[in-house]
Amino acid sequence: MRIITIVGITLSLFQLYAAGIQPLGLFFQRPIHLGFILVLAFLMFPVTGSRPRGVIGWLIDAPLILCGVLVGYWVPANIDAIANAIVPRQVDVTVGIVTVLVVLEAARRAIGLGMTIVGVVFILYAFAGNRGELPFLADFMPGILNHRGYSLDRLASQLTLGAEGVYGLPLGVAATFIFVFVLFGAFLEVTGAGKFFIDLAYAATGRQRGGPAKAAVIASAGMGSISGSAIANVVTTGAFTIPLMKKLGYRPAQAGGIEAAASTGGQIMPPLMGAGAFLMAEFTRTPYIDIVLISIFPAILYFGAVYLLVHIAAVKQGMTGIPAAELPKVREVLAEGWHFLLPLVALVWFLVQGFSPMRVGYYAILAVIAAAVLRGVLNWISEGASMQGLIALAKAGVIKTGEALELGARNAVAVSMACAVAGIVVGVVGLTGLGLKFSAMMLAFSGGNILLALLLVIIASLILGMGLPVTAAYIVLIILVGPALTEDFGVPLLIAHLVVFWWSQDSNVTPPVALAGFAGAAIARSSPMETSVQAWKYAKGLYLIPLFMVFNPVIIEGGPLPLVLWNGLIVIMALVAFAATLEGFLFAPMPIRQRVLLVPAVVAVFWQSVPVEAAGAAVIALVLGLNFMSGRARPATATP
Repeated sequence: MRIITIVGITLSLFQLYAAGIQPLGLFFQRPIHLGFILVLAFLMFPVTGSRPRGVIGWLIDAPLILCGVLVGYWVPANIDAIANAIVPRQVDVTVGIVTVLVVLEAARRAIGLGMTIVGVVFILYAFAGNRGELPFLADFMPGILNHRGYSLDRLASQLTLGAEGVYGLPLGVAATFIFVFVLFGAFLEVTGAGKFFIDLAYAATGRQRGGPAKAAVIASAGMGSISGSAIANVVTTGAFTIPLMKKLGYRPAQAGGIEAAASTGGQIMPPLMGAGAFLMAEFTRTPYIDIVLISIFPAILYFGAVYLLVHIAAVKQGMTGIPAAELPKVREVLAEGWHFLLPLVALVWFLVQGFSPMRVGYYAILAVIAAAVLRGVLNWISEGASMQGLIALAKAGVIKTGEALELGARNAVAVSMACAVAGIVVGVVGLTGLGLKFSAMMLAFSGGNILLALLLVIIASLILGMGLPVTAAYIVLIILVGPALTEDFGVPLLIAHLVVFWWSQDSNVTPPVALAGFAGAAIARSSPMETSVQAWKYAKGLYLIPLFMVFNPVIIEGGPLPLVLWNGLIVIMALVAFAATLEGFLFAPMPIRQRVLLVPAVVAVFWQSVPVEAAGAAVIALVLGLNFMSGRARPATATP
């Protein structure tokens, strides 16, 4: 629909204006952004679903679209009256109730029923209690969860007339940092950066055993950080990598699982790391560049583990690489797409210089446009520099820019709606004190044992991930379990957030709901559940590396150089040993007795005791050394 294009382009231009020309106050930026997003959501996702909207559909959707316009207009237009009112005006409360209702409905359409159910459950919780709208609900809650209860007007005021609730921190981050980087990714996608990264990965790894699978790992690391979505990463890079993996000999489910695991890692890969990293920076009051820097080593560990598992599978199955004649040449790929590296270099440079993430994203978008114009001009000159060619170049540039602006707005709808509903959750938690109560419950269930507490967090992240997007799962989980991890179990604040952020990704690869795995299965034409099991297998680093952060925080917080190097070495050894144990192969087939020895050795490496860590590392080194010698003794044709 043309109206979607107009609204999308207008939203993107508004965001660029606020990001790079005239920053706006939060009660202007956030409501206007939400209003645009609501209008887009109702236009993109009609009540009739995939069927034509028709007269009845428009009779339902048109009032909702007008409500979206009202939401974007009301607070900015009435900010003085709202701020000066001693008691909230009834008209403001009424608009607040409308805001909450349309946010829940738009979220249902844009990201599924699960997010809306979570929002409704928290609203019902706020109404429970003797003074609430639904006091009978208190009878169904454990005593520790009871509270006084709140009225409809009080809750609506809490959620829509202040800096908490719908217009709170989650939506604020979505309306500033996240949107501008989603738009940056859209400009890269429209200009062809995806194909450049994939070709570069193939050129670098295609001749190796299991080359396409290794290319999937590398390409997904590059594209996943930019795209901001594991599922989008799967369908983008997987469309190229999965068929080639199948052609090389990987089973369909295996190929889809590898791509899903690699694409999920894109969300933890600097420099962008998906939407959650910007939220983490705001929650912890840590400069974004610091989060980027401390995340580099863990992200390399994750992709190294996936890469190693892919390599072991290729060697076990006797695979070869793709003939060099069928692969792109690194020199040719760089000659054709070198300009795509300029925006990434500019992005990192601006981050290092200390610019705000929003301004960095703005300049990065300008760098993409400048790089595309530079490439177009060079091509125009090489083709003869005719006036007709210049006109065609300008026309193509305008069309591509419009496509990128629209695509960025479309891609932002889901994450912004998730953040808006997450704001409802945050508002209710702050109003009722649920966070502290949840912490007490978590402490009671775990008996003060940090390992059991972390297991509870993993289970909670998986359950939340079944119905929530990754960003929303991270917000809800950190609000509920964050205080317990930091205050009751002594986990450093930033590590607690990193752990929850990493584990919030598990719904992409963990059955029974593995969204990235399902996307990979669709491309591979394999069983969704079998593909999800494979994705879960290849993404094991998603669980192990955060555990190492908790028990060995020196790799995140820093410390004496020898201690940092020691911890870096043993975690690499532990991941290699884990991969070998899982596959029963490294340099040669691994006997059961060696695999049995490696399991406690890996556990010992995670222990908070240098002698125990050293003993575990020694056993790992011994077993892997024996396996290496066995591999050397095998025929040359069977070695990696």
